[in-house]
Amino acid sequence: MPQPPIVLASTSPARLALFRAAGIACTGVAPDVDESRIQAPTPPELAMARAAAKAGSIQASGAVVIGADQVAHLDGAAFGKPTSVEDHRTRLRQLRGRTHTLTTAVVLILDARRLSLQVDAHVRFRADLTDAELDAYVATGEGSGCAGGYAVEGLGANLIAAIDGDYFGVLGIPVLDVLTALRGLGWRPTFPPPPS
Repeated sequence: MPQPPIVLASTSPARLALFRAAGIACTGVAPDVDESRIQAPTPPELAMARAAAKAGSIQASGAVVIGADQVAHLDGAAFGKPTSVEDHRTRLRQLRGRTHTLTTAVVLILDARRLSLQVDAHVRFRADLTDAELDAYVATGEGSGCAGGYAVEGLGANLIAAIDGDYFGVLGIPVLDVLTALRGLGWRPTFPPPPS
């Protein structure tokens, strides 16, 4: 039985790399979505609404289309991608010494079938971070395009004391849960042959 092709409604190099490392051959396509126009009552609902909009914006008959979105939130307030250097500094200072939630929502569409999943991870920032350290991290530019303003797989690891939850989800997409959903849609992995 032929495998359905997989289209990721994203051009995120991190998400594409996670998929490909797990043997999920996929094509990345930029979704036609203005995220700033999407509203929802809570940060988790916002992540799901954005993921659904991304997946729904791609027309690919016979393919599994996957949309994903992350929202970092603390005390009920969503932390999007930093809008400026000053906003980035302010947000990291608010996270210092506290545990925030990073919600990753994923929507998979295969023709008339649709699966949704949501994964939360709780990320605790180090309490002993100095303003100078946070400013130096902001100056690297690494976290400027990330939910919450940090990249755990890079220099941002220095900001984090602990993660309670799915590490893949913190990286950008909960790979294990996505693999389970794909299997539910009839997809199976293709492992490379042993070296000769």
